[in-house]
Amino acid sequence: MTTTAEQLSATTLLRFATAGSVDDGKSTLVGRLLHDSKSVLTDQLEAVEQASLNRGQEAPDLALLTDGLRAEREQGITIDVAYRYFATTRRRFILADTPGHVQYTRNMVTGASTAELAVVLVDARNGVVEQTRRHAAVAALLRVPHVVLAVNKMDLVDYAEPVFAAIAEEFTAYAASLGVPEITAIPISALAGDNVVEPSAHMDWYGGPTVLEHLETVPVSHDLTACHARFPVQYVIRPQSAEHPDYRGYAGQIAAGVFRVGESVSVLPSGRTTTITGIDALGESVDIAWAPQSVTLRLADDIDISRGDLIAPADDAPPVTQDVEATVCHVADQPLSVGQRVLLKHTTRTVKAIVKDIPSRLTLDDLSQHPAPGQLVANDIGRVVVRTAEPLALDSYEDSRRTGSFLLIDPADGTTLSAGMAGAAFAAAAEAVVAADDDAEWDF
Repeated sequence: MTTTAEQLSATTLLRFATAGSVDDGKSTLVGRLLHDSKSVLTDQLEAVEQASLNRGQEAPDLALLTDGLRAEREQGITIDVAYRYFATTRRRFILADTPGHVQYTRNMVTGASTAELAVVLVDARNGVVEQTRRHAAVAALLRVPHVVLAVNKMDLVDYAEPVFAAIAEEFTAYAASLGVPEITAIPISALAGDNVVEPSAHMDWYGGPTVLEHLETVPVSHDLTACHARFPVQYVIRPQSAEHPDYRGYAGQIAAGVFRVGESVSVLPSGRTTTITGIDALGESVDIAWAPQSVTLRLADDIDISRGDLIAPADDAPPVTQDVEATVCHVADQPLSVGQRVLLKHTTRTVKAIVKDIPSRLTLDDLSQHPAPGQLVANDIGRVVVRTAEPLALDSYEDSRRTGSFLLIDPADGTTLSAGMAGAAFAAAAEAVVAADDDAEWDF
């Protein structure tokens, strides 16, 4: 069935990411989804068929539809995050196929940071392994609301229901302990196509949805208007022209919530209160604007506002602090150490900071906290306390994925060191409390 523009305009969008250990079949699953949902162009399929023949394979290797880098094709692995866009008559999709190797776990943070759903693959022969737990932890850390456990290669275990049941029980218990709100387990064979797009004739004991059916029907909420209203200022507009001699506006993208003309707002971190007198969107004045619109706000009072300031409702403003407690996933090859000077980028604001403490590092085997590790290395997940040179208006990541997240950056070369989520990370993770001297002086 051909998907028309009119049909697409009426469908919702689902962003999802795939993850799993090496050779669990992520790229093959993605290729099968694209192929069986008729989302592959003829020339793409011909190129994959030719590449498969050159490698001595009789059947097309559908993993090549996503492994686009030469190094990926030569090694038969996924290295970078591969984004693919496809659609059915029921929904549009943006898919991030993330690597399975331990050294590329940081790439999953990129792929899953905006995802509403994560598909975690497990090889039915190997069960839940360390990298499976790591990816489940990253999904929980990033507050991905829906997780699908795809138990792959069921054809290699004779489609045995007890094998699937044991893996599903182990993974569900682990993910639930991390606070993952919804877990759906599906037995599949990506290579053979079982339960990917079409139901499997080999697993009559399974009565649930196929992977595509679940992707098409899982509830997705894009209602950013229900969140706390937040407007990071990106640019101050002062044309100072004869036509607009007194115009002063503050441009940016609404991160969450709704803003209305006449509403009382606070400008953070200064805390000054004023009123919205006008909202300009696409060259027109409007009375109301909502996320994720890009607009210009005009305020009643001529107060000091610059890039990086945050405008929020006066009665619902986030706390302002210089001590940021957060969970981070360290993504750089160089370690993150106590006492290290960094830059902290939050929305449109970048400030100098110092890593004040690293209270703990998460041990993925049993979810215990390894106290006072001293530093975090690539792919580590740990708690940090960062002292900033200037105050920040920071939400808890649990309340807002947009304004509760930040990056730690190397001031020397601009390298991203860690991706941070303010506040508590996991619902069941043990609290690691390390006393800190709030009166200590820090040299920025």
